[in-house]
Amino acid sequence: MKRHFKRWIWPLMAALPLMASVSAQAVSISPQMIEQFKRLPAAEQQRLARQYGIDPAMLGGAASGSAGNFQEPNQPLVNPRGNQQVQEGQFPEEEPVKVEEGLKPYGYDLFAGEPTTYAPVSDVPVPADYVLGPGDQLQVQLFGKESSSHTLIVNRNGAVAFPDLGPIQVAGLSFAEAKALLMTQVSEQIIGVQASVTMGELRSIRVIIAGDAYRPGSYTVSALSTVTHALTMAGGLKEIGSLRDIQVKRNGKLVGRFDVYDLLMRGDASGDVRLQSGDVVFVPSVKATVAVDGDVRRPAIYELAGGEDMADVLAMAGGALPGAYPAASVVERYNQSHQRSIVNVDLTSEAGLNMHAKDGDRLMVRATTNELDGAITLVGQVARPGHYQWQDGMRFSNVIRSLSADLTWNSDASYALVIREMNLRGDISVLGVDLAAAVRQPRSEADILLMPRDKVIVFAERDAALDRRDLGALFIELASDETLQAMTQMEADELDAGLGSLELARRDEPQQPKPTPTTTQQQTANQPIQPNPNNVVAGVVIQEDQRSDQQAQLQLANKLKSTVLLALFQHDELIALSPQLTRKELLFPVLAKLANQARYNQIVQVVAIEGEVSHPGLYPLVEQGTVSQLVSLAGGLKESAYLTHAELSRSQVSDARGFRIEHMDVNLADVVYGDTAADIRLQGRDRLNVFAKPDWQDTPTVELRGEVRFPGIYAIQRGETLADVIERAGGFTEYAYPYGGVFTRESIRKQEQLEIARVVTGLRKELANRTLSEQGNYATVADTNAMLAQLEQIQATGRMVLNFEKVVERDPKNNLLAERGDLVYIPPMRQTIAVMGEVQHATSHRFDERLTVKDYLKLSGGASQRADEDRLYVIRADGSVMIPKSSFWFGGEQTLRPGDTIIMPLDTNYKDNLTLWSQITGIIYNTAVAISALNII
Repeated sequence: MKRHFKRWIWPLMAALPLMASVSAQAVSISPQMIEQFKRLPAAEQQRLARQYGIDPAMLGGAASGSAGNFQEPNQPLVNPRGNQQVQEGQFPEEEPVKVEEGLKPYGYDLFAGEPTTYAPVSDVPVPADYVLGPGDQLQVQLFGKESSSHTLIVNRNGAVAFPDLGPIQVAGLSFAEAKALLMTQVSEQIIGVQASVTMGELRSIRVIIAGDAYRPGSYTVSALSTVTHALTMAGGLKEIGSLRDIQVKRNGKLVGRFDVYDLLMRGDASGDVRLQSGDVVFVPSVKATVAVDGDVRRPAIYELAGGEDMADVLAMAGGALPGAYPAASVVERYNQSHQRSIVNVDLTSEAGLNMHAKDGDRLMVRATTNELDGAITLVGQVARPGHYQWQDGMRFSNVIRSLSADLTWNSDASYALVIREMNLRGDISVLGVDLAAAVRQPRSEADILLMPRDKVIVFAERDAALDRRDLGALFIELASDETLQAMTQMEADELDAGLGSLELARRDEPQQPKPTPTTTQQQTANQPIQPNPNNVVAGVVIQEDQRSDQQAQLQLANKLKSTVLLALFQHDELIALSPQLTRKELLFPVLAKLANQARYNQIVQVVAIEGEVSHPGLYPLVEQGTVSQLVSLAGGLKESAYLTHAELSRSQVSDARGFRIEHMDVNLADVVYGDTAADIRLQGRDRLNVFAKPDWQDTPTVELRGEVRFPGIYAIQRGETLADVIERAGGFTEYAYPYGGVFTRESIRKQEQLEIARVVTGLRKELANRTLSEQGNYATVADTNAMLAQLEQIQATGRMVLNFEKVVERDPKNNLLAERGDLVYIPPMRQTIAVMGEVQHATSHRFDERLTVKDYLKLSGGASQRADEDRLYVIRADGSVMIPKSSFWFGGEQTLRPGDTIIMPLDTNYKDNLTLWSQITGIIYNTAVAISALNII
């Protein structure tokens, strides 16, 4: 087999270079080559055909679908550039073109591809005006008294040999004319027989594609091929090839010009002429181009045919987008000094549209502003936040018509704000609106007239009830925007500096935890804008190493949120989610704008309210704003507010006396009941402090558990003692064991927790100093951190040793004043003594008043080998600790009581016998060596 393969493969391989030297598509294939190709195995046919760009059908290979045809039925005829696969033994002719990002030349992707086969197309309909020539086939079917089928081939003389009729001249005739001629000849010369004529295989023609085509050369194409077919076979055009002046030359004469833009932009294919054998399709180089960028439908680089103006250029780009502002367009072009210059072009004027386009121009159609013209923006706790059309005479009640249908369940219907622009600079003023009165009494004084570009803000009554999960997801998405992150550091720092200059107290309210994923960004998304974490308490840094990174991430997230909130009224997504924003977040861009527009001769229009109101903090000063309006803006007074006395602090700035603060008394009771004289008019930087009622406190409670007659939670008042509460609970039951009572207090628990943190901090510092300053075998850093972590996990109990037997007797030394959160537990009578620690058998024993500590130790098997008997102690049932002494083990205060626990601690300096004897042996050896050395001396 190998010998036979060599015999017929070498002639074929010798002929292939000759085929490739001209063009794979224009090779004259001899019958001997076809026969040699047929003898090749199917795999070899595929490899050679792919390598040299030859279709097996051109060489007479097997029919479609057989083993000799490598092309699948659904295989595309054209592959995109750069997607061609390199077969074994084949080298790519050139690297894929790397196109830089930006504007791309228009229209070149129409032909940008590489043909996978060069076989003539034979399955397309033949038009009636198709001119027959040598090589075309006609399929003739005769029917009538005789039926037969004939395949007639137009010979070189231009005739077909029709059986029984002789040669018939058809060359030069159109298909319709040849069809009519043959049908007439059959009907006239063969009686009772009619003919049906169709086209068979079409002849192939050879054309040359020259110029700046992607793959110029000689191609064999179908006789029906046009210029676009030929360009597709050549893989399209290079980017320096002209699409506007593709020329068809026949016998050295120009017979047609084809402007591809006519086809692409107007669907006009009249210039796509049909090719004839020997035609040359010439692609000249591009002459002039102009780039169009900005808000146009089709930004790209366009070729100029000559004489175009800016109107033509804009039309080639598909026109301007609806959001474009053509009046502010610019053209970058090279001037007479060969430098780039800027020319303003108003594409809405006749002069701008008639401006002549030059080679190298770059037209930039700018976008219009994102601001809506004459729109009312509605944000906050409304059912449908967004932008609404403004109309002349529009009032507040036209935007919010119903308290139930247009507001959410959490809306604060008592007060709303309208933000209004005052001048072209964008300075704003703030108007207050009694929302409920405006909706219920349309066209009243409360129902104010709205102006174009007004912003209406409706607040939430309870910020803690907001579901902010979607808002958190939005901020996480925005956090990935690199541009926004770059803006955050600069803009947010300047904003914080501007708001910080107000020197007004800003309190952050606690946020309700939300069930969001536990990522750092998702956790910080629901935090207040300006957190005030207490990292240091009484000189102790709480979790310094763990909180530093979290605080840095939290600070970045808050700055990011500040930057986003500045564009609240322009950000459509944020407006849609504005019902999830808190009161302070809704006011954030307003306060920032007021702080920014303050001047040396105009005080900042911001006020503050502190104390017993629902939402204390910074607020914009509304026009003609009074104390009552500020209280309404802060959500109203709390139950604890002291109405007869409040304090208004006012900052006075004058050139003569400088800066000073005046304090004024405000009677909130008169303000609430509508006394206009008491309702003081506010000024910028005013601060209202609403005090709490004297001795006011929320109802504090104490919990009693265990053996009391009526256990439960009891409300207390100031000055009430534990004995009073126990007496109200009916006293102890007959099974109570007051000696073992447990008393915990929340304030003590917090203090103990602080002491634990202080101890951990001291240990960490001591271990660090010891590791750096001493040498020896100490615990590793990992073990040390693990130990400190366990210590930090310890939770304080807040237990206080208390003798309840004396409490109920109202002993002044034991009877404490009750406090909020106190817990009293009176256990039932206990009859056991527990022995724990380093004993042989740690267990509990029945209490026997005749037994001593030593006796209970004997009942548990005595001390173990690792016990430290000198440090024995007893934990009393009341929580106190007793250290027994040998002289007092049998009486007095050393007597055990039911519920006590005996603890035998571990000897931390214990050494087993093997270690002890090893050390003793070492000491003896060293001593002997020393004595021997002395004897030698």
